[in-house]
Amino acid sequence: MYFTHTAAIVLRQLYLIRGSVSRVLPQFVWAGIDIVLWGFITRYLNAITSASFNFVPTLLGAVLLWDFLIRVMQGVTMAFFEDVWSRNFLNIFATPLSISEYLSGLVLCSIGTSSIGLVVMVGLATAVFGLSFAVYGMMLGPFFLVLFMSRIALGILGSGLVLRLGPPAEWFVWPIPAIISPFVGVFYPLSTLPRWMRYISLALPPSYVFEGMRAVVTGHASAMHGLFGGLCLAVLYILLACWFFARVYRHALQTGLIARYSAETLS
Repeated sequence: MYFTHTAAIVLRQLYLIRGSVSRVLPQFVWAGIDIVLWGFITRYLNAITSASFNFVPTLLGAVLLWDFLIRVMQGVTMAFFEDVWSRNFLNIFATPLSISEYLSGLVLCSIGTSSIGLVVMVGLATAVFGLSFAVYGMMLGPFFLVLFMSRIALGILGSGLVLRLGPPAEWFVWPIPAIISPFVGVFYPLSTLPRWMRYISLALPPSYVFEGMRAVVTGHASAMHGLFGGLCLAVLYILLACWFFARVYRHALQTGLIARYSAETLS
């Protein structure tokens, strides 16, 4: 794998973002709106409930982590969709570019775009609403790592689905965060879920992050062993997602689908 090939994918996305305000603003506007909205909700809850419990590190911290998770996935899929919308696949894969180099470029693009939103969210949460990350201690890094890796896996999986089914299939990708959110317990403990939903939660890495976050904030055990299980699941899902994308790409080459790729077809 050549880093220059991967850097070319990143450079293309950089040129696209630099030349369009409509691509820059969403990177931080929606993140800022979410933090402001939930920040005032936490202030309201703190005002009407017992002063012994602070909703800021539990609710606002969960929103920040969840938004970061969503933006990592969108960073991968949006970089991929730019090639979908511009009908650019033949140009890209006519070059000596491997699948691993292409996917690495998408991941690096995701790191860059999600970092913009993360900086905005952290700045607003700390400066305006007093969120202190010291309450999470040394667990903050593992929290972000598991979320990042799990969303990279979903982003690659979503890109593979669109490559296989065609551009209209992008509408199968956008609802994914909303679909899994009830199962991962962003705002409530997993113990509140029905048993059948808890079984699904055990297979989702973000559920270990949010359970661990609540354990740290409330002063209970950090559940590091559970977080390690979530990390192992995230690594497994990344490998499976990469395998799926590579398999779909080979199918597209063998069937000629990549040459017939258009917004009017689903197969």
